[in-house]
Amino acid sequence: MTDTPPTARVLVAEDEAHLAQILCTFLRGRGHYVVCVGDGAAALQAVRREAFDVVLLDIVMPGVDGLDVLAQLRAQPDPPEAIVITGNGTVETAIAAMKLGAYDYMTKPYRMAEIDVLIRRALEKRQLERENRTLHSLLSRADAPYDVITQYAPLRAVLAMIERAASTDAPVHIIGESGTGKTLLAHAIHRMSGRAGPFVDADTTVLGEAALEVELFGRESGSPSGPGARRAGLLELGASGTLFIDEIGMLSPRLQAKLARALQRGGFVRVGGTQQVAITARLVTSSTRDLAGPSRSGRFREDLLERLLAVTVSLPPLRDRLVDIPLLARHFLLQLAGPSAPALRPDAVARMQEYSWPGNVRELRNVVERIVLLTRGGGHEIRAQDLPLDGGSAPIAPRASAGSEITLADLEREHIKAVLVGANWHQGRAAQILGISAKTLYRKIREYGLERPVPRRRSARRS
Repeated sequence: MTDTPPTARVLVAEDEAHLAQILCTFLRGRGHYVVCVGDGAAALQAVRREAFDVVLLDIVMPGVDGLDVLAQLRAQPDPPEAIVITGNGTVETAIAAMKLGAYDYMTKPYRMAEIDVLIRRALEKRQLERENRTLHSLLSRADAPYDVITQYAPLRAVLAMIERAASTDAPVHIIGESGTGKTLLAHAIHRMSGRAGPFVDADTTVLGEAALEVELFGRESGSPSGPGARRAGLLELGASGTLFIDEIGMLSPRLQAKLARALQRGGFVRVGGTQQVAITARLVTSSTRDLAGPSRSGRFREDLLERLLAVTVSLPPLRDRLVDIPLLARHFLLQLAGPSAPALRPDAVARMQEYSWPGNVRELRNVVERIVLLTRGGGHEIRAQDLPLDGGSAPIAPRASAGSEITLADLEREHIKAVLVGANWHQGRAAQILGISAKTLYRKIREYGLERPVPRRRSARRS
């Protein structure tokens, strides 16, 4: 019995309607999942809506041409392989396409069978690159240090509890603000557990519901969710190891229900499959907020919550860990600059301990990294005025009116708003100042209902 040849998710961008119909019909007959569009703008919209393995691009199209589409595809984090097709087979066009990262180049007229072969080869290249990235990530994690550096007594108590729980199979849930080290602690739990399997992680904030379902539970060959070879999910890849689900509170109600059933039964079925796969991965989850509150209003399933909170730990924000700030700052200085790292003057340490650190440890590391870049050559002492903290001035907390109470969320909202205004609402620059990712900043803008002010129109002056 011969193996079924791999099939791909293919986007065809061809402005000649008759040729596009023939090509798409042929490729569907060969088992591929195919979407056809008639111009470059539609191709870019299709890629934003769903993931493709291979894109067939006609060079000459109305509006956005094939080379422009190819250039924009290359800017994406996981772009599909591109095969460029043109009726103008010039060497210059071929060179331009290859420089932009095209997998191959074909001229019209072409043989349909040749297109099919190229698609399958491009798919194999894409799958190999993904496997290599996964292996490289696992190897880099295996060599990385995952010690949590602290002198703060409450955090040391958390670490002591984690060390006792690590050797068990109990799920662990970590609560903490963005940048407090939830992922670092998850790695430490895995290392202390001594489990033979790998550490794998899932980020619920990046993928859509359908893609995240496949990411977690895998997909059987020929599944309606995505034609192609069988794919193992993270619950399966983390066998005898640890699966870390970051921001589990972002799971949709349907995926919450599916995960709850899988944990109850001790196994799951791949998307589109029928065979039960046992769960042997240890589950570690995280959230920026306590999930017990949302569960009471129906936003998070109580049956899943009960299974996740066997061991729950809270990571304190950096503003509560004043004793750790100089310790962490010196650690990052040595890590980034080595023996020639500049020294921290007492006024710089005091300035750091006055700052509120909305981005927590991640922001502190970013600040130290910027200092190192600006003070290359060693022998320099870091003064308070050298610290790039919100433009050099400490954030001013809003004063509470009589009878009112300012919460940490209020302080964070006002600080983020102030940084955004100071950065003229340039979210990339604001995220860098805050020491958080652009994705986290975008989520907080939505969460706090922050809106960019509409600029006033200037009235025309009369001459």
